[in-house]
Amino acid sequence: MAHIVRVARLGARLASAHGIDPGAARTAGLLHDLARLFPAERLLAESARRGLPVGPFERDHPIVLHAALGAELAREQFGITDPDVLSAIRKHTVADAVMSPLDSVVYLADGLEPGRDFPGRAELATLAFRDLDGALRGLLASTLRYLAQRGLGVAPQTRAAARRYDVELPAPSEPASAKEPCSA
Repeated sequence: MAHIVRVARLGARLASAHGIDPGAARTAGLLHDLARLFPAERLLAESARRGLPVGPFERDHPIVLHAALGAELAREQFGITDPDVLSAIRKHTVADAVMSPLDSVVYLADGLEPGRDFPGRAELATLAFRDLDGALRGLLASTLRYLAQRGLGVAPQTRAAARRYDVELPAPSEPASAKEPCSA
């Protein structure tokens, strides 16, 4: 719960700094992890029931489905109809090649909220107030290094975002089990 509040607060502050609706960022931040605690089987079943795309990567790493499923739950359970808010919830975990300013704010708020602890987090959070794209590049690079160091797979959407933002994909350190959880 504390993570969700920190994401909503940072998202609203980042949005204000960039002329984006802070209410939309706060709403997306509060609702971004609605399905985060669902077990893998439920993520797969609920996604299939709603006709959400479940490709090979998602089947191997069901945790990433919590973002798309969370957007659907926000619509169904909380009446969220704003397509920008729903998109930001959908893209908060693995990013995408096409990121609106609100998508970027929520992705950055989720990855850079003060409860996260990784080298360079504070510097990237400071940068995010001046340069969304620069902070997005930095967070993507950090995420890709993290995944490579652990031999984890990279979501197709994250690969596309890396190409779009000109972030090099590092070689994995060692292969990991296909069933190992993946954060991006």
